[in-house]
Amino acid sequence: MLFRESETIELKETVSDEIKKEIIAFANCNGGKLYIGVQDDGEVIGVDNPDSVSLQLSNMVRDSIKPDVTMFIHYETIEKAGKKIVVVDVQRGTDRPYYLIKKGMRSEGVYVRQGNSSVPASDLAIRHMIKETDGDRFEAMRSLNQELTFEAAKTEFSLRNIEFGTQQMRTLKMIDQDNLYSNLGLLLSDQCLHTIKVAVFQGTDQSVFKDRREFSGSLLRQMNDVYDFIDFRNQTRATIEKLLRTDVRDYPEIAVREALMNMLVHRDYSFSAGSFISIYDNRIEFVSIGGLMYGIESEDIMLGISVCRNQDLANVFYRLHLIEAYGTGMGKIMQAYEGYDETPVIETTKNAFKIILPNINAKYEAANDSALYVECPDHFSVRYKKPLFDKEKKIMEYARIHGAVTRNDVIQLLKTSISTAARILNKMVDNGLLKRNGKARSTYYTIAE
Repeated sequence: MLFRESETIELKETVSDEIKKEIIAFANCNGGKLYIGVQDDGEVIGVDNPDSVSLQLSNMVRDSIKPDVTMFIHYETIEKAGKKIVVVDVQRGTDRPYYLIKKGMRSEGVYVRQGNSSVPASDLAIRHMIKETDGDRFEAMRSLNQELTFEAAKTEFSLRNIEFGTQQMRTLKMIDQDNLYSNLGLLLSDQCLHTIKVAVFQGTDQSVFKDRREFSGSLLRQMNDVYDFIDFRNQTRATIEKLLRTDVRDYPEIAVREALMNMLVHRDYSFSAGSFISIYDNRIEFVSIGGLMYGIESEDIMLGISVCRNQDLANVFYRLHLIEAYGTGMGKIMQAYEGYDETPVIETTKNAFKIILPNINAKYEAANDSALYVECPDHFSVRYKKPLFDKEKKIMEYARIHGAVTRNDVIQLLKTSISTAARILNKMVDNGLLKRNGKARSTYYTIAE
């Protein structure tokens, strides 16, 4: 019998590390056989101790390859020309892609057969293997990145006194039966690749940009950062009737919250494109990738009917008390606008979902757009073309009382993060409300003359 290498046959004189990638390539493709004790030209040289060779190979496979591929490998000793050969019969595995533990589930660790050679798999090939074995549901597929951290998730779970360890991650389906991170784990990790882009426009169209940000990291971090960004711009209009003061924000907080939750939970994460939030003078638009699930119409949503695209992600948000029940979000948004002339609008296409929240105070702001002075608390007024935000009023009043304000003062005053405090102070400087003094850690802010 003349041995010859092919797409399904590999010849090796002795056991070496190279055998690992051959086994991985066969398991990831259509299977194949390795003949140990045969030279590349087909000459049989044999092995001295077949049992020892088989044991060495078995240990190598068990310790170096994930997921477990041992059930798809059969070892056999045959004799040719009076010499013993170890045959390693590798079948196509069911948990592809298989990879080297040291390299991870990326091109350097995943191999496929290409002609007579075993070569690194492309990212596209890896994704195809994952989809074939795990199904079409994105969140359940294995993550390509297995080097994940969860600082933001730990913080969020800790705030609600919920344990967050390996066992909890398994229960939540962030880790699968092979101890590998799923795409759900990736979405909640600090390494999440999906982002939310937020743009603030002047007026009611996209002619002039006022501000733009892109939020990244764990979906839980994006959730908090995006909400803070919108909340900072959600102004309050005060009306006084006799002794009764009524504060009305541009957008009901519950409506903003539910629209954001809808964007995070129901987005189709199999697409790499980010979600978009556009803030205009008269509305906010939340646009997420992924249209309505099959069989669902826009009218069905208003009736509380919901078919969740990301069931496991929704379960995480439910456990964190961020959502109450599937299908209640749109009802809450509509209820938040009861008693007002404006009504939220839902627009859908085959591949996108848009929620439009109207600005309740837009018509009043337009009527008073000529106002040049806005009275701030107590003893001072500021020349400013727009009403001050509540947070700005607090900072101005603090600066008036204490003579100055620092970033640390703002952090304590508003109970906010370092980045948010810095952003608010910089914007107030740009708008002529505050003057920056000092440098670096000695920086402080005084009311602008």
